[in-house]
Amino acid sequence: MARGARTGPVVAACDLDRTLIYSRAAAKLGLPADARPPVLESVEIHEGKPISFLTPDASRMIAELGRAALLVPTTTRTRKQYQRIHLPGPAPAYAICANGGHILVDGVTDEDWHALIRKRLAEESAPLAEVVARLEAATDPEWTRKLRVAEDLFTYLVLERDKVPAGLVDELTGWAAERGWGVSLQGRKLYFVPDALTKGSAVEEIRRRSGAGTVLAAGDSLLDIELLRAADLGIRPGHGELADLDWHAPHVVATGTAGVRAGEEILRWLLDRVRVAQAA
Repeated sequence: MARGARTGPVVAACDLDRTLIYSRAAAKLGLPADARPPVLESVEIHEGKPISFLTPDASRMIAELGRAALLVPTTTRTRKQYQRIHLPGPAPAYAICANGGHILVDGVTDEDWHALIRKRLAEESAPLAEVVARLEAATDPEWTRKLRVAEDLFTYLVLERDKVPAGLVDELTGWAAERGWGVSLQGRKLYFVPDALTKGSAVEEIRRRSGAGTVLAAGDSLLDIELLRAADLGIRPGHGELADLDWHAPHVVATGTAGVRAGEEILRWLLDRVRVAQAA
């Protein structure tokens, strides 16, 4: 942990959906079917309905983490989708949206960073339009609910997973990989994201700007691998793509729980690591 030996603030860069915050369905991951539903507090309202939640204990710990460290929400959500979320505690000084395509500084997009990312994508990945055209040709209304383009950076499908033709996801994954794009299946969403668009590169930029002595990270999906690799220490929940693949790294631990209980376990771990780093 050589990087963690430096002085400076502790950064806690955390994925949001299914890592810190949960839908009602995802909140119950890991619970017996007949278990009492967990008590939840809403942190996101969309079209008049609460859709994302925390437990009361997680709410308290997020507020504490935001006061003790530089908490950086790190999400594949677009800026508009991210701004629907209202986490407890102080407003984050930094946030990462669109899988690293945007860094928000006090809620405002850093245009220089975005321009740099645009340049990288143009140089290293096939055009977004080519990927969208391939998906339009491959999808079918029987199993495709939506095809969305996010921030003119990447695209995703909203699926009826049990109706997707066998082998199609693997076929599209291979096709995308040949063009410098990665694929991630999260719940009902199948993401197609350029390899050059990563949360990890944005976290490294925040490390540089903040002079962070230690960077901690948490995430559950394939799109969080570069985020976890960029950290000095990381944690993933006992559910999600990384758990399904049994993905490990020497500096990354896994929770023993799933659903909102994993969210609580992640926050306890982060707070413990912040205290250790600050005491060093």
